[in-house]
Amino acid sequence: MTQVNMLEAKTELSKLVKMLETRQEEVIYLARNGRAVAQLTLIPKKSAANRIGVAEGKFKVPNEFDAWDKEVEEMFGGEL
Repeated sequence: MTQVNMLEAKTELSKLVKMLETRQEEVIYLARNGRAVAQLTLIPKKSAANRIGVAEGKFKVPNEFDAWDKEVEEMFGGEL
């Protein structure tokens, strides 16, 4: 845990963020008059992998799915 005063945080913000990114620190507390009033932390990364394949096995795409393209195209006068 690191605690810095507001003036130091202003002048060293890039350094403080780098400390979080490199995992040197998990939390950095910002202090006013020696008392912590706020904290800096990394924003948790959302993994796109959680989304891909979430519906896997939930439904089956019909074999004739692409054949419907022609039918829909004809409904719109032959042009999509």
